[in-house]
Amino acid sequence: MASSSSTEAEVVAERRGIPGAQFVEDVQTYLNQSGLDVNSALAFLQERLQQYKVVEMKLLAQQRDLQAKIPDIEKCLDVVATLQAKKGTGEALITDFEVSEGIYSRARIEDTDSVCLWLGANVMLEYSCEEATALLQKNLDNAKASLEVLVADLQFLRDQVTITQVTIARVYNWDVHQRRLRQAAGVAIES
Repeated sequence: MASSSSTEAEVVAERRGIPGAQFVEDVQTYLNQSGLDVNSALAFLQERLQQYKVVEMKLLAQQRDLQAKIPDIEKCLDVVATLQAKKGTGEALITDFEVSEGIYSRARIEDTDSVCLWLGANVMLEYSCEEATALLQKNLDNAKASLEVLVADLQFLRDQVTITQVTIARVYNWDVHQRRLRQAAGVAIES
């Protein structure tokens, strides 16, 4: 099938496990180096394109999750900051909180030195307000950094999709051109 030198040329770059697409300048050279015929090359490229689409769907889902998570973390930071601001004033904080989806209850919060945070997997821990602020800020920073990486991954992936689509078009058009040349040569020989 493909030789080791074509494998090295094929993987131009990689980003976090996403293989880079090779831009094909010369289709004939590409086919010779890869050891593929036109149909096999097109099948390989279509398969790679589908793999890119699957990875893109996963990354977009992760991006949506992070974009939903960041406002929640910021909201929690605001709540902890509000609790800290009310501390020592002797004034109680009256707030509505969500018990379950669409079900709210009213609470009166007196001076408090701690808050409980959901950590996930049905785990809640009590933290001092300072510890909670530090943890939430760290989580916010991590979420924003992860979102930046995801956006860069998505851009890289979109570039690879474009390169692969262009390569498919180039291989297909080269094949059509070669068929026309063979057909014209066959007509010229018959005349």
